[in-house]
Amino acid sequence: MSVDEDLDRLLDNLPFFVQRHLNDHGNKEKLIEIIMDLGRRAEARFTTGTEYVSQKIISWQDLEYTTRRIGKFSNENRAGIERTLHRISCIRNRQFLINGLTCRVGRAIFGTICIIRDLLESGQSILILGKPGVGKTTIIREIARVLSDEMGKRVIIVDTSNEIAGDSDIPHFGIGRARRMQVAKTELQHQIMLEAVENHMPQVIIIDEIGTELEALAARTIAEKGVQLVGTTHGNCLDNLIKNPPLTDLIGGIQYVTLSDEEAKRRGTQKTILERKAYPAFQIAIEINEQTSWTIHEDIKTSIDLLLRGTFTTTQVRHLSRTEKINIKYKKFQTYSLFKNSPNLTTDITPVSISWVRQRQSTEFTTNNLKPKKLVIYPYSLSNNLMKEVILKIGFKVVLTKEIKKATIIIGLKKHLRQNYKLKKLAKQTNISIYAVKQNSVYQVIKLIQFIMT
Repeated sequence: MSVDEDLDRLLDNLPFFVQRHLNDHGNKEKLIEIIMDLGRRAEARFTTGTEYVSQKIISWQDLEYTTRRIGKFSNENRAGIERTLHRISCIRNRQFLINGLTCRVGRAIFGTICIIRDLLESGQSILILGKPGVGKTTIIREIARVLSDEMGKRVIIVDTSNEIAGDSDIPHFGIGRARRMQVAKTELQHQIMLEAVENHMPQVIIIDEIGTELEALAARTIAEKGVQLVGTTHGNCLDNLIKNPPLTDLIGGIQYVTLSDEEAKRRGTQKTILERKAYPAFQIAIEINEQTSWTIHEDIKTSIDLLLRGTFTTTQVRHLSRTEKINIKYKKFQTYSLFKNSPNLTTDITPVSISWVRQRQSTEFTTNNLKPKKLVIYPYSLSNNLMKEVILKIGFKVVLTKEIKKATIIIGLKKHLRQNYKLKKLAKQTNISIYAVKQNSVYQVIKLIQFIMT
């Protein structure tokens, strides 16, 4: 990989005492951003940590010195340095005077997307997820260059805050031959996205930080017109995207579906479940865990369906070693509990009550409190998927059985246990304890088993 950062052009606009310290710093190439707040010492944030730049306190004059030497601040309180990728963001007081600056170093890193080169060549739309500061903008800048220069595609970047191609009418060379459409106001980004398709005949459109329902809808419209999309959004993984209502259109939308009694019994779920509404706007999802470790969902449609059904799903993890060798591994995990406790998607789930846990021994369903080394559970009115998830998460040895006489305890829903007098009578005869939970919840069952075993 090679890096172009123009760091000196950023440092030249800072107060002299800050410049002097950073120019002589041994970790200069690892600098992320510089913080200058009124009445405090300036800080420099590196990939290795944060440290003070000098003993001098930042004054109004220091802030004014910097702001006069850079571009004008936009409505989003962001500015830049012409023909560079650096970004300066300001903090204002109640009188709208600037009393703090965050100077972020912008770098064009060539070769950073070699780890997903094959995915770009597939021609499918790609959605990149990651928390702020993980490097999503750097990645899509390099994607724009590779698609336009090396693959010869017509690429248009919808650049909202000028982070991708720099704060200038002439875009930074880091995007290659890709064209850039600037967005005057953030709320107009969805309009510019559609305008790019209608007016300039792109083969690929690149969008940074899709964050509103209108932008998600515009992305869906573009995808339906046959244009390849490359976009980023905040979120650690697909689970976060599913739980974010304004952005669910990116992955096809989510709706409640009511199953028949027979189908619900066959699936082992409740009658009302969540399902994907339509085809996703993106076909591939990339979760940026670290700069050199990415999780790939090669088929978003399948991944979303498996997440909503609560079955096992397999993801691909790609890691770039120091020798620039790509290691690919596959990981399998179960996803049952993702939505049972989600306040965004369900309305009938409430957290387990601590007082209920303490009073559980006095309930009419508990005959005694056994603490065996090995639990054999007969689940009554609890779904098989739920119990499998509990077994995966619990730290104790637990066995499920379909024969009551072989069980050491019975766990079931309180409302169903009340009506089954035969079960209570049989449990009393065989000296088997019965425990009740209020809801079909993984969390409640795990807490119950932990209480029994400790």
